[in-house]
Amino acid sequence: MTQPLLQLTGITRSFTAGDREFLALKDINLTINAGEMVAIIGASGSGKSTLMNILGCLDYATAGSYKINGQETRDLDDQALAELRRDYFGFIFQRYHLLPHLSAMHNVEMPAIYAGIPAPQRHARARELLARLGLDGHLTHRPSQLSGGQQQRVSIARALMNGGEVILADEPTGALDTASGKEVMRILLELHAAGHTVILVTHDPKVAANAERIIEVSDGEILSDRLNQRDTGQMPGEDDVPPKPPATRRLVASLGLFKEAFNMAWVALISHRMRTLLTMLGIVIGITSVVSISAIGEGAKNYVLKDISAIGSNTIDIYSGTSFGDKRAASIETLVPADVTALNQLYYVDSATPVVGRSMLLRYRNIDLDAQINGVSDQYFQVRGIKLEAGITFSESDARRQAQVVVIDYNTRHRLFGEGVDPLGQVILIGNLPCTVIGVAAENKNLFASGKTLNVWVPYETAAGRILGQRFLDSISVRIKDGQSSKVVENHVTQLMLQRHGIKDFYTNNLDSVMQTVQKTSRSLALLLSLIAVISLVVGGIGVMNIMLVSVTERTREIGVRKAIGARRSDIIWQFLLEAMTLTASGGLIGIVVGWLLSVAIRTFVPSLPSTVPLWSVVAGFSVATSVGLFFGLWPAMKAARLDPIAALRHE
Repeated sequence: MTQPLLQLTGITRSFTAGDREFLALKDINLTINAGEMVAIIGASGSGKSTLMNILGCLDYATAGSYKINGQETRDLDDQALAELRRDYFGFIFQRYHLLPHLSAMHNVEMPAIYAGIPAPQRHARARELLARLGLDGHLTHRPSQLSGGQQQRVSIARALMNGGEVILADEPTGALDTASGKEVMRILLELHAAGHTVILVTHDPKVAANAERIIEVSDGEILSDRLNQRDTGQMPGEDDVPPKPPATRRLVASLGLFKEAFNMAWVALISHRMRTLLTMLGIVIGITSVVSISAIGEGAKNYVLKDISAIGSNTIDIYSGTSFGDKRAASIETLVPADVTALNQLYYVDSATPVVGRSMLLRYRNIDLDAQINGVSDQYFQVRGIKLEAGITFSESDARRQAQVVVIDYNTRHRLFGEGVDPLGQVILIGNLPCTVIGVAAENKNLFASGKTLNVWVPYETAAGRILGQRFLDSISVRIKDGQSSKVVENHVTQLMLQRHGIKDFYTNNLDSVMQTVQKTSRSLALLLSLIAVISLVVGGIGVMNIMLVSVTERTREIGVRKAIGARRSDIIWQFLLEAMTLTASGGLIGIVVGWLLSVAIRTFVPSLPSTVPLWSVVAGFSVATSVGLFFGLWPAMKAARLDPIAALRHE
């Protein structure tokens, strides 16, 4: 005995309405063989549409078994069900369910895109089907430009695009006039004659009379299943079924879907211009901030560096490790006071000093302050060019006997003692060590050299032996003799340190305080830029998410149609993600252009500030804008993908 194409055994479908359960189908047993033309007839609410939805894998049974060609559908996942809808079934809906922004040919092609059929092959197939249905002159027409009968023929062509072994027609003539209805029925009869299995769902006995088998449903049960004698026609020519693409064609399908998503995104942008512009505004502001502020910052940095370039670097700092950020640096203890002695003997060196430092608590009476405690030699003040306002610096003798003396900076003096107290001779606590103030550094009014950190200086030997308990050095500071090339001196310093250590366990930093401050200012400007951009992009991203959620609601029926013709959840997710990314990428491009125009305007009207747009800001701006679309478009995309096909198709 031949295996039936479709077999339902004990199918029950129930719905919950409030606290009551409603049975739409009750213990349905039904088999449909390949090549049959079956009409399912019944009054409104009888369960015939629910039965058709289960047959087409748009809905699922609460209980029972449904097999297609012997394959049980109950345990199939979303992807497998989508493939069944795509490869086995062709749906013809009463309301056509064509996508309004696409042409007739593009509507017909949609199932082939999800099947991974190459563009030339699906274009030819769509043209052929539309021509056979008398629509060869309407290939580029949108649904609004077609009559009801023409739209239904487009729907039929779409159902046949991937072969349509089983045609499921839900009230195919219900929305048509008499003439158009007869034409649609003629086409369905011809499809049956060509070998398609056709299942009609209708309440009209005249439409059902065209079938060779009539199944009557009432209150969710089959009342009768009888054969019907009728004349059959013959469709001219064979209905060629396009070959199923191999698994390697999934890439082609993905590329086709990407192109479709981008096309739909541009249609949405054009259709809702004002809403789109307002949605993109946050993205535009954020990217404009990135480009314009980075251009201004680059120009300002170049302007300042040009003015101070004559100052140059007159100090070299030596640190443990191989470079900045070396995580092993803290464990390297090879910088020692003997290195300082050797460096002081170099001809090119004016002076060198050891440096150890920690942030510690200072106390004077009831005043506590956090300050940087620096253990240095008596030459440190010469190396750094620090002048005293009052008192003296410590001497070599103070260093040898680990004298408890300290030099404080101008700010520390005013924080600890105020204006009415002479700090010289006063005793302060550094940690738990009492030290006598012997000097006060002068106020540093240089914008490039001043800082906010409170600094005090003690002899290195005192810091190492009495405060920190550390004999190795954190760093060594070297002052270059006037007239000597900093690069040449740096090379000699490096050679000497290599001879002494035997390995490269140190690195040098040949930047003076002015250059460091300029770099710090640049980093602060970059941070400000990032904060502005982040705020604007977050606002813009929320706007994108909002508009995509609205889009999901507005296009719920479209999502149902796409699922009915074979779209998987992943296809729907990518559809909406790419639309969100197109929206934000467009905003990013606009922001880049606006930012560049602002930089040109600044360069034109403020010649002393030659703002230039760095390439990194353009690349980063566009990348971040696209990423915002990806991040904030994910939730709406997943919401769209989770929609139930039947609920989506019924959405008004």
